[in-house]
Amino acid sequence: MATITERTAKDGTKRYRAEVRLKGCPTQTATFKRKTDASKWIQNTESAIREGRHFKTVEAKKHTFADLADRYIKAELPNYNEKEQAERKSKLTWWKDKIGVYLLADITPPLIVECRESLGESRAPATVVRYMAALSHAFTVAVNEWQWVHDNPVKKVKKPTEPDGRVRFLDDDERAKLLTACKESSNDWLYLCVILALSSGMRQAELMGLKWQDVNLKDGFLILHKTKNGTRRRVPLAGHGLELLREHSKIRRLDTDLLFPSKNNPQKPINLRSAFEYALERADINDLKWHDLRHCTASYLAMNGASLAEIAEVLGHKTLNMVKRYAHLSDGHVSNVVASMNQKIFGGV
Repeated sequence: MATITERTAKDGTKRYRAEVRLKGCPTQTATFKRKTDASKWIQNTESAIREGRHFKTVEAKKHTFADLADRYIKAELPNYNEKEQAERKSKLTWWKDKIGVYLLADITPPLIVECRESLGESRAPATVVRYMAALSHAFTVAVNEWQWVHDNPVKKVKKPTEPDGRVRFLDDDERAKLLTACKESSNDWLYLCVILALSSGMRQAELMGLKWQDVNLKDGFLILHKTKNGTRRRVPLAGHGLELLREHSKIRRLDTDLLFPSKNNPQKPINLRSAFEYALERADINDLKWHDLRHCTASYLAMNGASLAEIAEVLGHKTLNMVKRYAHLSDGHVSNVVASMNQKIFGGV
């Protein structure tokens, strides 16, 4: 039901108060100088309410991007590990500085493009993509869960083209030299941590954040509760890494739950950066970062016949896009699959 009430203002001019009342929805009102504007507003408002658009628009005019960023940081970031929390918070803080004062209703694709261009002046394309991804996910949550906005404006903005993903992995000789250097390191845990990284594909933050209650040494697996993408992941343990971890469990510290606590602060994980870099130097290995151990795992899996879907599951990727960089390493396996199929259907024809 809708009504228009005519009123006379103090200056003697007429005003028209429009009111829309629909069952199950709060009453909506607005005042206009012309009756035709009031009638048009009623039509648009009734249509928007029935289609579920009206109240989202109202929320978008009530909240600024600063409100969105603050709520996202408080409500969503605790779902991620500490490193990912810090990275996402840093990126959202940058966006907050740029567009924090804007109402959500006023944040448009052209505004985001302007920010993207200024961001690209000092950062690489891959970094710009990460900043846009952080912004996009915040808007997605605001659309789906909070219903503060009707759609995600970031989806309408083109992302910079990223260079091909880095694929640096250790060949057999390099791997042997690195493991020897790690075993000879003065750091008692470096060798074990590198073995676990190579055999499981865990990120460094995931590995360093492991707690004993999340490790099942009997059945050979562990649970990562806070990963980079915010989902829980089961990581299989097998072979040499599992054996070493069982030995490590016999000398665990009782003042912390961490598998690899810092000697100075047992509630914080150990920092292996210096020990790892020295091991690389002793092994005469160049251009290798700790994160490349994760690439090693994926590469070894591909070369041993694992499918891209299986590699994605081991590494904890939600899509196959991130593991397509390893496709060329499994070409031999694919050829064997095709040859086997042809042999089966055509035989000796």
